[in-house]
Amino acid sequence: MARKPRSLADKVVVITGGGRGIGAATAMQLAQEGAVVAIGDLDETLAKETASRVGGKAVGMALDVTDHAGFTTFLDQVERELGPIDVLVNNAGIMPLARIEDESHATTHAQVAVNLLAVIHGTKEAVRRMKARGAGGHIVNISSAAGRVPVAGGATYTGTKHAVSGFSNALHIEFTADRTPIDITAVHPAIVRTELSKGMKDNKGVHPVTPEDVAAAVVDALKFPKPNVYVPKSMSLAMKTGALVPQRVGEWLNRVLGGERAALDAIASPARQEYENRVAQSAPGAEKQRSADKEPTA
Repeated sequence: MARKPRSLADKVVVITGGGRGIGAATAMQLAQEGAVVAIGDLDETLAKETASRVGGKAVGMALDVTDHAGFTTFLDQVERELGPIDVLVNNAGIMPLARIEDESHATTHAQVAVNLLAVIHGTKEAVRRMKARGAGGHIVNISSAAGRVPVAGGATYTGTKHAVSGFSNALHIEFTADRTPIDITAVHPAIVRTELSKGMKDNKGVHPVTPEDVAAAVVDALKFPKPNVYVPKSMSLAMKTGALVPQRVGEWLNRVLGGERAALDAIASPARQEYENRVAQSAPGAEKQRSADKEPTA
């Protein structure tokens, strides 16, 4: 018997990095399902403009996910204005490309701060609030196909997305073991036609997807909860069976299909310059957070 989809009507949904790309597309589709959307973005003007396009009760607010105290304050403000948070979509992410020896310390720290530490902090905050109410909820963490398949030219990015995938799946087991009524989903998109993929050639084995494709997968995962979602769906079988293939065979196949050099060859692409310049400023709270996280000295 077919499962009945969960209703998203009147659910309060927070989306980080929601001003553009996957986040904006997700906000639009969730609003069409009747959800009340809060869009957080480093660019406050863009967040408000996107909320205006989404319409309804959608709100847009400034959010630097690398400032954990500020992230918590943002969630507090959402709950004051819209009510208890039912869904958190940890979408904010950056993908600067570089060979590892050329990647600056600042770029390394920014990727870890945005792609991983912010996801962990946001998840902690959401879980605490959802458990306190006892009504459950759903957390969606946007990982990447890179969370399963390494990307040369994006080693740190790959590492953060592997971590998001592992973090999410560990929590799925934790919530199940504790009978906690909170669902968690890791979403693994292939190359998405956003600024992140500028300059990258298509992989012959996997067709690129649109932000709307990923948004549709998020909506479906909220209606029919599952721990892992792949976009496109056809990638699911390859990911599940890939671990059974000898590493040399997998590397050969990746090379033949063009995946081996997809990011490497995009590093110096002029098409990426605007994006690379913008993401270089994407973690203003990271340094302050590192200082706040240091243990006090005796």
